[in-house]
Order: sequence, then structure tokens, then C-alpha cells
Amino acid sequence: MRILFVTSNRIGDAVLSTGLLDHLLRTYPQARFTVACGPVAEGVFARMPNLERLITLEKRPYAGHWLPLWAATVGTWWDLVVDIRASALSWLVPTRRRAVMRRRPGHKTAQLAAILGLDPPPMPVTWTAPEDRALAERLIPPGPPVVALGPTANWTGKVWPPERFVELYRRIAAGPLPGARVAVLAGPGPQERALAAPVLDALPGAIDLCGRLTLPEAAACLARCALFAGNDSGLMHLAAAAGTPTLGLFGPTPAPEYAPAGRRTAVALARGPDMADLPVEDALQAATGLIAVPQPA
Repeated sequence: MRILFVTSNRIGDAVLSTGLLDHLLRTYPQARFTVACGPVAEGVFARMPNLERLITLEKRPYAGHWLPLWAATVGTWWDLVVDIRASALSWLVPTRRRAVMRRRPGHKTAQLAAILGLDPPPMPVTWTAPEDRALAERLIPPGPPVVALGPTANWTGKVWPPERFVELYRRIAAGPLPGARVAVLAGPGPQERALAAPVLDALPGAIDLCGRLTLPEAAACLARCALFAGNDSGLMHLAAAAGTPTLGLFGPTPAPEYAPAGRRTAVALARGPDMADLPVEDALQAATGLIAVPQPA
């Protein structure tokens, strides 16, 4: 059985789509999968079981990126095509069955689950290899609990002030997680580094994981952390999928649709239209609630 899965070019949406893939892997354990995604999201699927082929869509003017994908897939008779992009491609390749995204209200996981008629929605997952987990153990060795901070995002309107991340960590380490260490994560590139720099400068003892990790390595590191607190970003969704207690910090983006999805998650909402309208006290209260809940077996 061969399944073509067309997913997002953004990390967060790609992570959210892993719940559907995990459901399909468990339902059709002998199936071979081809996944098409954007280049920044390919690490989400790099360690996926039963992955026969990973196709990256380099965006081109006038939607020209769809033609190479069609050429790469039209010669296969698919048993199932799942298309969360709602593209014309799913109607232009031969398949016994197609399942295409339709925009609906509600959380993104519920929208995705509706593609296959699933209720409740399957939760996102992460896939890592032994070498990813070994690296994570070296970077975050056993010891006091680690609070992971994600102070970056893909646009500045979603970024909580860096000094508030610092204060949040210090208050957590002085209260609900006494003596906690801190790790700071960010994606590659100078813009991400610049957004994380004020937090790193204020916390010179932090474990600096900014721009150093592949997505599977980041997932393995996050799985070793006692808490993740971060802006609405791909890292936030990756943390939740890794099973880390995850606090998402939201201002102008729609929290009901893009709240972190996982076993232990919470959101802190700005009281006004800007991220500066989110007090540290609100984030601390939400974080304390996550820490106080026992980890599921």
C-alpha cells in the first residue's frame, strides 16, 4: 500500500499534521509513505517510520512548485492521497481514495482529523533516532529539571518581551521548580539568534541550543525538559508533540486554533492586542498549573 501525504511548508502546521500520519501508520503498518512538505519542515518527517520518500517543495512564483511535485507523483498509482493543502494535485494523480482538507472552525487538529473523519483528533507526535536522543543527553545531562524557553517567532508581533522570559524563568526556578536549569532554543539564522540574544545575555548559565539542532534533535532535547514556555511557533508545537509540558504565549494570533496540542498544555493570553499586554504573573500561573499536574504514564 502506498500513501501520498501532502503537508505544510511551515513547521508548526507540519507538526500538527503528524497526528494524522501516526494514525495512518498504526492503521496501515505495512504501508509505504511519500511525504511532500516545505524545506524548513522536512526535519519533522526525517525519522518517520515507513517513509519511502520525502519530497521538498521549494516555493516558486505563480505556484510553479506544484508542477515538479505532480511530475514526481503522477506515475504512481496511490492507494490514498491525503492533502492538507487542499491543492489541485490531489485530483491530478491516480489514486483509489483521496482525503482533502476543508477549512472548518475549531482547533487545527480537529480540522485535520475531519479529513479522515476522526473524532477525537489524534495528537501530534515526534520521531527521533537513537543518535538524536544520545546528543540530547549530552546537551541536557541528568540533574535538576530544565525549563526550556522559546523566545522567537516568525514575526515580531508574536514575540513576548525578552525580559519577561527571563523573569518567568527566575520565578519558576525560585518557586514551583526550585533550582531549575534553563535552556534557550531558537531556529537557525541571524534573525532567530538576534531575538534570542537578550535572553541568553541575561542568563549566562543557560544551555544555548539556538540554531544548533535539527528538528529531531530539538524534539529529543525538548523531551528531556520539565517545561517549555514559548511564543506561538514551530518550536512550541514541537515541544507539545514531544510530550513536554508546554505553555504557549499568545497575543494577536488565534489561540483557539493554534494552541499547543499534547498531553499537557496550556496557554497564556495577552490581555490586549499586543504581546506586551501579557503579564508575567499570568504566564507564571499557567506554568505553575502545568508543573503541578502529574506526568501521565
